Parts: sequence; C-alpha cells; structure tokens
Amino acid sequence: MTDPARAVATFPHRVLLKLSGEALMGDRQYGIDPEVVRGIAAQVAAARRDEIEVAVVVGGGNIFRGVAASATGMDRATADYMGMLATIINALALQDGLEKAGLQTRVLSAIEMRAVAEPYIRRRAIRHLEKGRVVIFAAGTGNPFFTTDTAGALRAVEIGADAIMKATKVDGIYSADPKRDATAVRLPRITYREVLSLGLEVMDGAAISLCMDNKLPIVVFDLTRPGNIKRIVQGEPLGSIVSAEGA
Repeated sequence: MTDPARAVATFPHRVLLKLSGEALMGDRQYGIDPEVVRGIAAQVAAARRDEIEVAVVVGGGNIFRGVAASATGMDRATADYMGMLATIINALALQDGLEKAGLQTRVLSAIEMRAVAEPYIRRRAIRHLEKGRVVIFAAGTGNPFFTTDTAGALRAVEIGADAIMKATKVDGIYSADPKRDATAVRLPRITYREVLSLGLEVMDGAAISLCMDNKLPIVVFDLTRPGNIKRIVQGEPLGSIVSAEGA
C-alpha cells in the first residue's frame, strides 16, 4: 500500500488548506488585512495553475473567539455560534480576494445563510471542486463545542482530500515553542500518536484523531513565505508531515 504521507510529497490531486482567522490579520491586532488576503489568494492561484483542487477552511479568531468569550461568562454554545458567524465574514473576504486573483469560488456554510453562501452539501462541494472552483467551507461544523481544526479534518475526509495543509507562521512542527526555547528542533516527520502524547499544538485532539482514523496526512507549513503552497503541492520537502509512520 502507498504511504499517504509519501503521496503528499509527490503530487496531490486535492488538498484542504486550513487557515486560522489570525492568519488574515497580518500585523494588525484585529480584523482582516487586505494585503494578506491578496497574498494568500496569489498562493492558491499558483497551486490551481497546476490543476490542484483546493478547498479552504478558515477560522474566526481575528474577529471573535468563542472559547475566550465563554471564559468570561458567556454561554459556550452561544459564544461558539458567534465564532461561526465570524468565520463566514472571513470566508467572504477570502472569496473576494480569490476571485480578484482570477479564480472561481464558492462559499459553503454549515449554518444556512443563503443570501451570502450556499448551504453545505457534501456532493455539491465535490462537484464544485471537480469543476475547478475553490471551495471555502464556513461556519465550522455547524455545531458548538467543535473547533475549526476539527471542521477542517472533517471536511477533508468528506471530500476525499489527499492531505490537510495546516498554515502557520513557523516552518513546521517543533519539539517546543521555537520562540521561547532555543533548543527546540524541527520535526520533519512525526506520527499522529506522537503529536497527541507530546501535547504538540498542531491541531486539537479531535482533529488529530479523525485524521489518524482516516490516514489523512497533515502538512504543517509556513504560510508567510510566498510560494510555499505551490512548492508543497509540487513535492518540495517543506514543513512537517504528520502521518501514521512518522520519521
């Protein structure tokens, strides 16, 4: 059987890009930096020129974080629904940037909001991808108590993605926070179980477990370096890969 992690390193057919809401802020303290959105759109457009099918799941932490709000006394379910609405704002901003880069897009929302997005239907999402459209999944899973990391893993499995590309501001997974620990080393390959046992903050535990159960590799990479998305889908060994076999 082909190692799924090795398949990522060769030439994936369909990937899911997981973006945090904070990735859209740039150097701002809040909101969306249009220049950052344009840069992400340019990277996705470069990958699409290689006919890679791209889906995106975006968080909402640049606008509202449900967990943080619940910690101050707000009902957790209410706070999480507010966070889902923030992801729709980010999805629409990404859609605008991607279309200005010449791409056809569709926003599919897990919370029905027909005036601005299509309702999420798995077969419809796959059909959009097959037609060359970039599909942006908004509103997480549509359920409180689940993060957009879990939503990213769930959607990736549902659409049959070859890998999740987890965008960060560092060049992979480290043994510790490289900004705080000078002895931290980058781990080019690591297993799902090692991520869980070491408590590495790659994605939340539910997302990692879902990827492990479905043998879906996770590529953790530096989004801030222009061209990295295209380099990875072309097979360059950038970032870190989480898979069943690890190093």
